[in-house]
Amino acid sequence: MREEGGVSHAVRLDIYVAEREGISRSASQKLIEKGLVTVNGAARDKNYRLCAGDEVEVDYPEPIPDDTLPEPIPLDIVYEDDCMLVVNKPKGMVVHPAPGNLSGTLVNALLYHCGNSLSGINGVVRPGIVHRIDRDTSGLLMVAKNDAAHLFLASQLKERHLERVYNAVVTGGIRDDEGTVNAPIGRHPTDRRRMAVVKNGREAVTHYRVIDRFERYTLLELRLETGRTHQIRVHMAYLGHPVLGDPVYGGDRDPFARRNSELLAGQCLHARSIAFLHPESGALMRFDCGLPDYFEKILDKLRKNNE
Repeated sequence: MREEGGVSHAVRLDIYVAEREGISRSASQKLIEKGLVTVNGAARDKNYRLCAGDEVEVDYPEPIPDDTLPEPIPLDIVYEDDCMLVVNKPKGMVVHPAPGNLSGTLVNALLYHCGNSLSGINGVVRPGIVHRIDRDTSGLLMVAKNDAAHLFLASQLKERHLERVYNAVVTGGIRDDEGTVNAPIGRHPTDRRRMAVVKNGREAVTHYRVIDRFERYTLLELRLETGRTHQIRVHMAYLGHPVLGDPVYGGDRDPFARRNSELLAGQCLHARSIAFLHPESGALMRFDCGLPDYFEKILDKLRKNNE
């Protein structure tokens, strides 16, 4: 698929392509490295500074088969049409294949359900995946069936027009009934497997509101303004209230979490609702799913402990 357009101001090539196409900087750099981006008909380096009037063309590669196999895994499909799906991902399911998780993923299930009808922008390992949530986070995800839908949905994500609402149980009693965490997130300086609030990180903004209070825990509604890796988990730990059961950011060290580790099996975090403009009609779409069984059982236990 070829896209082209003129430039009106000086900017780095990789930044321009990422912003115009609604893809990540790393994805735009990969396209440039493969010679799939040209300026005035010639391939350029990612650092090339564009000039007014430059014509930039992006030639997306056709998706090619890989070793990711379709698997008949049941999907909880909340919505589906010819260009996209909204899926309610269960806790414990990995979104896309990776070393150690080559099967049983959401992508394996989508390949079985959709066949070849998935966007190819994120490559053969992540077909259709516009955004992701962690393995042990449950809830709603958008999936694109073609590249045009993918670009449209990704642009809403980038421009912060996508509404994403989560529920979480966090440890301790948060002082204010509502608030905003505005703290940049980047890779942890010593543990590369974790993210952290760091001085030179990427902007990250999370809005929270207290839904219920228990003796030593709080049920929150959280709205993402940005979408950084582990954002809610990092921001809650930064406040001193890690998500209950979180094995990476300290929520699993809580006594209640230890007693209920089998039920929790990771962080108590659920992507409850999502709202966006439909890629073809432009209509506002809004979907909400209830709390999963494990989450409700945790709340029941906390309520009983409160009595």
